Parts: sequence; C-alpha cells; structure tokens
Amino acid sequence: MSEIRFYNTFSKKIEPFEPVEPGKVKLYSCGPTVYSHPHIGNFRSFLMADLLKRFLEFKGYTVNHIMNITDVGHLLDDADEGADKLEEVARKEKKDPLEIAAYYIDSFNTASEMLNIKPADSYPRATEHINEMIEMVQTLIDKGHAYVVGSNVYYDVTTFADYGKLSGNTLDDLNAGARIEVNDEKRSPQDFALWKHDPKHIQQWDSPWGRGFPGWHIECSAMSVKYLGEQFDFHTGGEDNIFPHHECEIAQSEGASGKKWVKYWMHGRFLMFDGEKMSKSKGNLYTIQELVEKGFKKNAIRYALISSHYRQNYNFTFDGLKAAEQAIDKISQCVFTVKEKAKTNPAMTIRDEVTAFIEKGINGFDEALSDDLNISKALAAVFELVKDANKLTDVTAAEAAAIVEAIEKIDSVLGVLQETDEQIPAEITELAEQRKQAKLSKDWATADQIRDKVTAMGFTIEDMPGHEYRIKKAE
Repeated sequence: MSEIRFYNTFSKKIEPFEPVEPGKVKLYSCGPTVYSHPHIGNFRSFLMADLLKRFLEFKGYTVNHIMNITDVGHLLDDADEGADKLEEVARKEKKDPLEIAAYYIDSFNTASEMLNIKPADSYPRATEHINEMIEMVQTLIDKGHAYVVGSNVYYDVTTFADYGKLSGNTLDDLNAGARIEVNDEKRSPQDFALWKHDPKHIQQWDSPWGRGFPGWHIECSAMSVKYLGEQFDFHTGGEDNIFPHHECEIAQSEGASGKKWVKYWMHGRFLMFDGEKMSKSKGNLYTIQELVEKGFKKNAIRYALISSHYRQNYNFTFDGLKAAEQAIDKISQCVFTVKEKAKTNPAMTIRDEVTAFIEKGINGFDEALSDDLNISKALAAVFELVKDANKLTDVTAAEAAAIVEAIEKIDSVLGVLQETDEQIPAEITELAEQRKQAKLSKDWATADQIRDKVTAMGFTIEDMPGHEYRIKKAE
C-alpha cells in the first residue's frame, strides 16, 4: 500500500497522511452560498472534495463528510461590509430569503447529482444553527478573544498569535495595507464581525447582544465543531476561501477550544474558461445544465473538471469536453470488448501476464493518487491498463471478470462510467480502428468505405483531435 501524502495549505508542504482517529476520516467542505445557480467554477472545488473522499474510501477509510449550506450572512465583498448576497436577491425578486435559498439548494442538488457527486453525510444550514453560533461567540467573549460594541461583536485578531499563518497575511502586512479605518467600532481594521446588528437585514435572531445575525465566518466554525468535533482531519474549499474566510475560521475555532482544529487544509485553484477568468460580464459562467443542453455528457463534464491537478489552474474548454467524452468512451468500450471476447471462452483461468498488467494498473492508480491526488499520473495508469487489455486477442471469462472488476474499482474513485448511453459492438470498434489506420496511411478511399459500412450498421464515427475518434449510435 502506498503512503498517502497531501499538500497542506497551512504548512505549505506535502505531508504524510495520518488520520486523527485510525481508520476514520472527518472531512468538512465549504459548500454553496445559495443565492444563484452554481456554475462550473464552483464545482471544481466540490469535485476536488468528492475525489478526495472517494479515494480515501478506496483506501479503506470510513469518511464522515459534512458540507455546509450558507443561507445567511455571506457578504458581497467577503469581509464585514456590503450587503448580504442572499438578501440582495430576495429584495430584488420580492421573496423571502428562505424561499430563495430553497430554490437554489434544489439547483445545487440537481447539478451535484448530474455530476455523480457522492452526497455528504450532512448538509447543515446556517439558519438552523444560530444557537450553536451564539454559544461559540459567547465562549470567545469569555476567553478574551472577542469584544462587544453595542449590539455588534468583533473578534480581536491580536489575541490569536497564529492569525495569518494559513494565508501568509501577517497582521503587520495587513495593517500596513489598510488605508482607511472603515469601522470606528473596531479596535483594529482587521478585526472581523462575529455578530452583526442591522435593522434593515431581513433575517434576524435574538441574542445576548440584541437582535442581529451571524458573521459569515462563524457559521462554518460552529457547524463543523457540532458535526465533527473540536478536531478533525480535512477542511476543503476553493483558493478564494483561504483569506479571509478560512483564516478567520481558524482563529475562531482554535480560540474557542484551545486545540488545533484542522489537521490538513486543501484548496482547489481557479477554473479558467478558454484562457479567460470566468465572470458574468464575459458570459462564461456556465452551469452544468447549460452544458448538457449544449449536447455535452454529464460524465464528460465531471471527467474534465477532475482531470487536472487541483493545485493547478485549469483551462476549461469545449474541446476539452469533447476529449473527455472520447477518454470515457475508450474505457467503457474496453469493458464491453473484453466481455464480448470472453463469450466464446468460458474458461476460469487467468494468465500471469493478465494478472500482472491488472496489478500494475491498480497499483499505478493508487500510487499516483496517494501522491497528493496526482490525477494525471492516475489516468495514465488507467489508460495503460486499457491498452494492455485491448491487446488481448482472446480473453477467458475469468480474465474478463478480473479486468472489469479492476476498472470498476478505479471508477469507484473517478465516477465517470455510470452514464453509458450505448454499448458499441466489438465489430464496430474494430472497423473504426481500421478506418483510423487507413487515414494515417492516407488511404482515403478505404477510410470512406469503412465509414459508410459503419453508418449502414447504425453507428457513426466522429473524428476527434489527434487522429482519434468517438463512436456513437446513429440518431
């Protein structure tokens, strides 16, 4: 078994994985803020968490996964100023904020299901955990980490020595960059709100400090501690969460408990689209549903979003989606082909060479993902296994079963083979390969003849970049 290692954002280095509790993993992921439809950029970090969870289960761990739902308090500028994003939409549409939240929670769930994301064990909503937040705020006040000004409560960052260690933003640097004292109530510009008072805010609750609503950061601290305890293994999110959100979470959680809160911090990098940053103004904030409506398969979207290392910016393109469909087709066609070949050979024997390349594929996949989720190397191991399987001219029933079992085990992590719209007969696959070789030899007449024959049999061959192809049933 390969030693598992992950890059820890907090330590800025790759560390061996050792769970807090043997055999078990506690995982917390920052979930959606439910004021709009989630787009592909949002799902990159959600899929990173899904890949992590699936891999840990592949390695035999029992994973308890919690993902929060932010349905109050997330401000427009991710700091203490600005309007609540959810309430902005509620006012615009003249609806109750909880009605808006419910609608976009359904949207998130639908998109997650389309991407075959394994459900978390719990999706706590911020509005249902106000009491836990109030209790944590009171603890921080009692321990001298927070102070009350009127009906507002602020965290005093100078009381927490490790503030800034996750992001690298030291207090000296932050104070040097602060141009304006935006809030005279604060002792320092970097202090952040734990509880806020605003008569204009729609969602409000009673508290020891008056009616108000929680600061955005306290939500994750209170809910993660309730469901996972004061110490747990992983906290995931996008790189935009590192500061201020996750930095503030650490100060709150460790300030309240006095214990090291999270052992490993993992953050996904930004998603680009056709080389540009995604934004509403550029019109490239595609939702999963919009991509499906354009004709792309759900499993190809998933494959594309997980196929690049989570710590690298990923350039998402339509060509990349087509390549993802082709890659999935190669795997699924391999499964179908070995099953077809085995129909004529019911023997329950397995040759050593078959056992060897299966073990090599599984071990290579394992070793790659054990190295900080190195998905590129993991996929290379998968396609090497597929290549070796496709080379077999004859396959016994036992060999076919072993190959299929290996690919299914791999797919328990990748999660891309569930959407198999059609099965391609081995004869069609063989003809398509012959056509490819004819094209490489510039024998265009033969290539056209084979294409016409395949079409007459009810299938089409779609040419892809790099002399590759995709086979589909004719519509």
